[in-house]
Amino acid sequence: MSTLASFIAGLPKAELHVHHVGSASPRVVAELAARHPDSRVPTDPERLSEYFTFTDFAHFVRVYLTVVELVRDAEDVWLLTYEIARDLARQRVRYAELTVTPASSTSRGIPDVAFLEAIEDARRSAERDFGTVLRWCFDIPGESGLPAAEETTRIATELGPDGLISFGLGGPEIGVPRERFKPYFDRAIAAGLHSVPHAGETTGPETVWAALTSLRAERVGHGVSAVQDPRLLEYLAEHGVPLEVCPTSNVATGAVPDLASHPLPELVKAGVTTTINSDDPPMFGTDLNTEYAVAARLLGLDAAGLAELAKRAVTASFLDAPGKARLTAEIDDYLATWHAA
Repeated sequence: MSTLASFIAGLPKAELHVHHVGSASPRVVAELAARHPDSRVPTDPERLSEYFTFTDFAHFVRVYLTVVELVRDAEDVWLLTYEIARDLARQRVRYAELTVTPASSTSRGIPDVAFLEAIEDARRSAERDFGTVLRWCFDIPGESGLPAAEETTRIATELGPDGLISFGLGGPEIGVPRERFKPYFDRAIAAGLHSVPHAGETTGPETVWAALTSLRAERVGHGVSAVQDPRLLEYLAEHGVPLEVCPTSNVATGAVPDLASHPLPELVKAGVTTTINSDDPPMFGTDLNTEYAVAARLLGLDAAGLAELAKRAVTASFLDAPGKARLTAEIDDYLATWHAA
């Protein structure tokens, strides 16, 4: 392991854009598939890498939904959530805002209260056992339309658990205008939730503008097409709206052709606040440590630069002020110890 890779492996980190089902490791996906043998998903972890090879974003969504179908009861939900926390803790992720799509589970027959009890019990157990703090972003699966938006909003505003802090919109962008979901975001924001929709991943900067104006986005999931609009870059920089950038994901889904072409350096040069995230890591053959290594290459970062990148995610998070101070201090202490060694 290189010196920089060793530094990344031990660096305390926050992750702001990582999906619940999309974080299921091959081991967990195989276990869920074995529980439900009628599924099309392979039960052999080694075959999953081939299964998780995507031709485009639409293909990714289709495969993703086959994994969603493996989560059929509260026990599945608990296992998935707890094991995600275990994998995050192994990477020194101290705090994560996990994007959860409750409507995908309730529409498949899991009672809403049972679903919420499962993720909350797993969250508390994981914090006790691993020290990793989880918070939830409940997101609308855009491909499921307004009925799913209503269901997500109902659960978030009427049943919202203690760990819920934000409200999002995921799934395809093409053919799913952000403006359509304004009434649901208005209700969620009125209930005290932060707005963090996906935008500008597979569509142009107009989708990011719509997320900002119609959905009052405080952070934007992906947002990489913002580089096509200098006025948008200026707005994001001036108003301090962070982007949740997921480099390997963007290549895997065809949003950008390859890592060498990724617009991360242009976003940083324009003064836009950028955080580094893993999105659906096992599906894309990555993890947050790998994404930090990618960012180090693209941006020419050393250990101090990587520590600043980690602190940027803490600042952009919705963690409370004491929690931010503790995690920032932990990063600073780690860097100082690294230099001293």
